[in-house]
Parts: sequence; structure tokens; C-alpha cells
Amino acid sequence: MRIALGIEYDGAGFVGWQSQPNGAGVQDALEAAIARICGHSLRVVCAGRTDAGVHALAQVVHFDTEAVRPLTAWVRGVNAHLPATVAVTWAREVDAEFHARFSARSRSYRYLLLNRPVRPALLSGRVGWHHRPLAVAPMRQAAALLLGEHDFSAFRAAECQAKSPVKTLYRADVSVQGDCIVFDFRASAFLHHMVRNLVGSLVQVGLGKQPPAWMADLLARRDRSLAAPTFDPAGLYFAGVEYDAAWQLPATAPDTVPLRF
Repeated sequence: MRIALGIEYDGAGFVGWQSQPNGAGVQDALEAAIARICGHSLRVVCAGRTDAGVHALAQVVHFDTEAVRPLTAWVRGVNAHLPATVAVTWAREVDAEFHARFSARSRSYRYLLLNRPVRPALLSGRVGWHHRPLAVAPMRQAAALLLGEHDFSAFRAAECQAKSPVKTLYRADVSVQGDCIVFDFRASAFLHHMVRNLVGSLVQVGLGKQPPAWMADLLARRDRSLAAPTFDPAGLYFAGVEYDAAWQLPATAPDTVPLRF
């Protein structure tokens, strides 16, 4: 049978999602915990891999097993064997055709940027930080220029393994919650470091160093060296996955997942 799980994690203590020889990936911790419940080794597949230091509000994974367990065992039982910074939030038995990655219609990321003169202490490792005041209105104008289907080569890491740099961005919102500027992105898929590179360039607009139209120019020129440096991973969260309603999975869009630290 195939089981789908919802996962949240603090990525600060991991080298990223993907399994590593030293067992330091989120995937390693999750597979070891599930194996304790099902009694055999296995591999889990996620909706979207995250880098070192990146967190997840609503990651989705699936795995196959012949072990018959109540759904509560895949939640509370697995959680009993996970580190405190990783938790299963829900479990569902799904059709064998479901695939956490390939069945996804879109993925969402949220970036939390603390914008105040003093660096974070309690939120260290969980938010990005910029000490100079940022103008939100120009950043919103710039973000709107990113919507639609584009070649995002200007925001693609050199080591990106995606077959094509062309992606469709459905959402690019900039909002304010207290001292935090919140960036919400939803796309068909994302390139390696794409969100952190977008945020870095939007910050340049917020500082007044570039006009909003600069974002459209970067898209057109497709040159990574012209965009801003990659921003800190600490404030980045994998915020949700959109699937067809037919799969009957819990909603994981960012608007359904509360902003929390």
C-alpha cells in the first residue's frame, strides 16, 4: 500500500532534505523513524527538496509498505522516533498512482524577513534579517512583474539540475506582519535557489537601489550575474503543495497554514 504523510520541520539542524551518507538529511531521520513502525527499510519521496537551513510548514511525502498499521501509527508512532524538530502532521492511505512529486499541481514557498535595526535572537535561524528599512510598495510592484510563464535563468543556481529554466509563477505576494515582511510564492515548480534569489533582488528594490522594472529586465536578460546575491536560507519555508481534490489530501496551501515560528 502507499501512504502519504504531511511533514513539518525546522531545517536548521539538517544539511537539507535529501539523504546523505552521514545521515544528516531530513529524509534520513524520517525513513529511520518510519522503519521502526513498519519493520523494514524504505525510501520516501517528497514533493519538493529543501536545502540546508530551509524549513517546511507543509511538506508532503509518500512511501510504500506491506505493513498494515492504523493511520495513527504513521503519525504518533513515527513521531515518537523523530527528533523534536521534525513531525508528521497527518497520514492518508492513497492510490498507488499517487506520487508526492509528480502528482503536484503547484508548490508554494514563504520567506519571512525580519526588517528592523537589531538582529533576531529568539527567531535566529528561523527568519531572514535586514537592518535597513525596506519600502514594501515598490517590492510589490516588482513582484507582480514576475507572474506568469518566464525563463527564470537570472534566478537559477549554477548547480541547478532542472531540465528547463521556464516555470510558471502563479503567486508573488509581499505583505507585512509586525516587523516581518512576508514573501509568498506559488509556482508550477521552482529552480534551485530560485526563491532566495528572488527575495535578494526584491530587497534591492526595497532599498531603492533598483526600480521595480529591474525585475522584468533581469527576466529578459537571463543572466544570473546581474541579479542580487542568494539570500539567507534561514527565513525560507516550503509552505505547501497543491494536488487535485480527487486525492482527498488535507489542504496545504500557505493560506491554510498559519504563520508561526
